[in-house]
Amino acid sequence: MEEGKRQRQVAGVIQEELNDIFRRLGLNMISGGMVSISSVKITPDLLEARIYLSLFKIEDEKAAMKIIENKAWEIKRELAGRVKHQLRRIPVLQFFLDDTLDHVFKMEEIFKGLNATPPSPEAE
Repeated sequence: MEEGKRQRQVAGVIQEELNDIFRRLGLNMISGGMVSISSVKITPDLLEARIYLSLFKIEDEKAAMKIIENKAWEIKRELAGRVKHQLRRIPVLQFFLDDTLDHVFKMEEIFKGLNATPPSPEAE
């Protein structure tokens, strides 16, 4: 099912505000690595937001996600203060690890491997 216009608008506002909140709370840099919000998906009833986080050069991803989960209440409180005039209810925030970059790197390695192997003589 395709996202509606209102869902995209709310997701955009939440993503913009969360980027600023993460920067202010110091969550954009964890254990020497960088955390960025790659996307926000919101349910049609606007009551649940799924925040996909991209982690760059962070060794222990589970520990980084745990730090963010522990700060979830503080993040939601900050978000509520910023968007209370735009939304009737503040959505429940759920954080997920965005692994699309890992898939991209794996696909690139596969393509490099295919291009590097010489064609077999039977193919001619």
